[in-house]
Amino acid sequence: MNKELIQISDQELIARLQEYGTDADGAFAENTMMALRRDLEKFAAWCQQQNRLPLPATDETVRNYIYWCAEKYKPASIERYLASIAHLHRAAEQEDPTKSNRVKLALKTVKREKGTRQKQAKGMTLFDLARIEAVLEGTPREIRDYAMLRVARDGMLRSSNVVALNVEDFSFDEDGSGTVLIQRSKTDQEGRGAVKWISPDAVSALQAWWRFAGIRSGAAFLTVTRGTSVKINRVAKRDFERGIKRLSLKAGLDPLSGHSPRVGMSQDLTAAGIDLIAIMQAGGWKSTKMPARYTEHLAVKRGAVAQFYSRNPTPSKEET
Repeated sequence: MNKELIQISDQELIARLQEYGTDADGAFAENTMMALRRDLEKFAAWCQQQNRLPLPATDETVRNYIYWCAEKYKPASIERYLASIAHLHRAAEQEDPTKSNRVKLALKTVKREKGTRQKQAKGMTLFDLARIEAVLEGTPREIRDYAMLRVARDGMLRSSNVVALNVEDFSFDEDGSGTVLIQRSKTDQEGRGAVKWISPDAVSALQAWWRFAGIRSGAAFLTVTRGTSVKINRVAKRDFERGIKRLSLKAGLDPLSGHSPRVGMSQDLTAAGIDLIAIMQAGGWKSTKMPARYTEHLAVKRGAVAQFYSRNPTPSKEET
């Protein structure tokens, strides 16, 4: 946090924020801090336009900000903005305006008017994977992108996990399968680590990429230029996401995202009858909310109504 961002003259508040910044250094993931800064810059800019003080902000200021945001953003985004505003006030040891009943009612009003259901990323299922495999031509980018998506799907990894992988994180077994150590993830900010299993097909795709790129240590996935040469730069998150999109479009599928391998594996596990708790463990979820949402269309086919019709087929016209 800095003086320009919060635009206040109270030296005590500035000192508190500077002290907090020093104490919090390294405590949060880089992506978390980037998102926090963007959110607060947005709030500060709006306050400046409205001639309002962002710190300490009144509940009236935050309430009006919610209604302004509702014209452009989804409720989930607004909730994140409020969390960032609350974070700022806690850092400055100020009363949190987001806890005000007026603010809570404003957010509830917006949710009722706009709804809270978010668009679900399309999953990359085993069927989709087969279609992608059928159109592979063996270009350098395809070799890398296919290896990344296989590892991402088997490990149910987020994009940030995939691009952070190193050769040293992998171990291989005699049966052709392997394991990969995820050093840190969104739900493991303290870096305890988690080991994920990957199939022989994923291992084969990964090792094919390493042979082509001459990779023996360090970053598992590197940048590939348009001229098909491999650079020493670690692949970026956007490269992984673009690679998934390229392969899906080439296979005639709807454009898939970097989240699609993780979602698709969840869906395939549900279709195979794997219970929700086991899926949570495989995907590293701490609650049932997200995996249940990813697989809700499959789960509903096993619901009470679906079971009724499977056991009691509709009578034919002759029978009636």
